Amino acid sequence: MINHPSSYSSEVNSEAAIMTNKMVIQQPRAFAQTMTSNQWSSEICDCTDDMSMCCFAFWCFPCFTCITAKEFGECLCLPLLDYFGMNVSLAMRSTMRQRYGIEGTMCKDCACSFFCLPCSWCQMKREMKIRNQPITLIHANRA
Repeated sequence: MINHPSSYSSEVNSEAAIMTNKMVIQQPRAFAQTMTSNQWSSEICDCTDDMSMCCFAFWCFPCFTCITAKEFGECLCLPLLDYFGMNVSLAMRSTMRQRYGIEGTMCKDCACSFFCLPCSWCQMKREMKIRNQPITLIHANRA
């Protein structure tokens, strides 16, 4: 057994207390950041990027539009009203742009819905698929 003077042990204890009080251990904190864009993630004519979706839209367009509308949170049968005009497609495209913060105009939405209706719906479906599964980057915050 080693005997130290009492002053030595009190110095060691006080230094340990000071070090314990001053020592800060902090682990890096992670936070999630979702990367989004203000542009469509794919072009209007990129229908063939997902062939199963393209074929489904081509062979059974009414079913495709109804399922897409339901996944977007709208009434399942709402797209069936497009047979009396393209109002629903135009409204869906405009609402999707607004919800996801995508730049564009009503004029472009109208042109896409009028001239390329199946391609427009495929683009909306692709956008929903991408935006609903966001890319998340984890950053370590060193404080």
